[in-house]
Amino acid sequence: MTNLINTIGFSGYNETHIMNKKILITASIFGLMAVVLGAFGAHALKELITVEAQQTFETGVRYQMYHAILLLFVGSTTYIQQKTKKVLYYLILLGIVLFSGSIYGLATNLLTTFDFKIIGFITPIGGLFLILAWGVMIVNFLKNQSKNDS
Repeated sequence: MTNLINTIGFSGYNETHIMNKKILITASIFGLMAVVLGAFGAHALKELITVEAQQTFETGVRYQMYHAILLLFVGSTTYIQQKTKKVLYYLILLGIVLFSGSIYGLATNLLTTFDFKIIGFITPIGGLFLILAWGVMIVNFLKNQSKNDS
């Protein structure tokens, strides 16, 4: 791993720093995308999809932004163990892609030739990943609290 780190120009950085930076960059990208998609949904899609579909699209944007902010916290806090950060990163990444991504497809289903309803089952799977991320974080905080009480 050290050779890979040096090869890509991160010499002098440890794996903790690299993972935190990766989390923060991903959070920023998801946040940026949420703002862009929110504007797109509010303006460009307004005349193209139903009010119900607009509300569905907005739900995807909202959850993406919530979890982008959560990733910003995860990447910048010292209250979460590094191994837990890695687990949280992948749970949130998959959760956003599956949950919000499938919602975007379902909300705009009438505008595409692909029928997103056939993959609609992944929406709750993405939601489950997001729920698991919050649960893992709670367990991390409880474990840290008990260590501090000793």
